[in-house]
Order: sequence, then C-alpha cells, then structure tokens
Amino acid sequence: MAIATTVAFDAYVVDTLMPDLVGHDRKPSAFVVYLYLAGVAKRTGRDRVAASLETIAVKTGLSKSSVQSAIRHLRRRGLLKDEPASSSDPTRVVLRPWIR
Repeated sequence: MAIATTVAFDAYVVDTLMPDLVGHDRKPSAFVVYLYLAGVAKRTGRDRVAASLETIAVKTGLSKSSVQSAIRHLRRRGLLKDEPASSSDPTRVVLRPWIR
C-alpha cells in the first residue's frame, strides 16, 4: 500500500495552465501528463524525470498514443523537453517558464 503524500504546485499550474491547456488548446491529456511529471519532479526534488511512454500511460490512465501526443504538445509549448536517453527510459525535463 502506497503512503499518501502531498505535492504542492504553483498556483499558476491550476489558475492559468489548466484552463489554457484544457480549455484553449483542448488538450486535457497534456495537462494530465504535465501534472504527473511535475508531481514526480516535486517529490524527487529534480526537474528531470526518467519515464517511458508506457510508464506515463499506466500512471495517468491515458493511452500511449495520447501520452505521445501530449508530450509533443508540451514540447511545443515550452513546458517539457527531452534529454538524450542514457538509459532505457527517456529523461523528460519539466520546465516552469513562469518562474525566472
């Protein structure tokens, strides 16, 4: 059984990013993927998250193709970038451009 933990997000994520990705861009899967990756990043204290498409799909309940599309959208929006794979799982870098 997993131990419940709390993850705090910047108000920007809920107040601005959610309506922008879900309402304006019509990409709720992108918001779900960003929320998952940002949560992992917060819990580990690192912006880099090693996660395959399959892992993200299982953890979010989305299909792999939805995850792939969401990641492409997040890259275009400057919210995510990939690092060259040094292991079997690609490393995704969670970006927070609203923080300077």
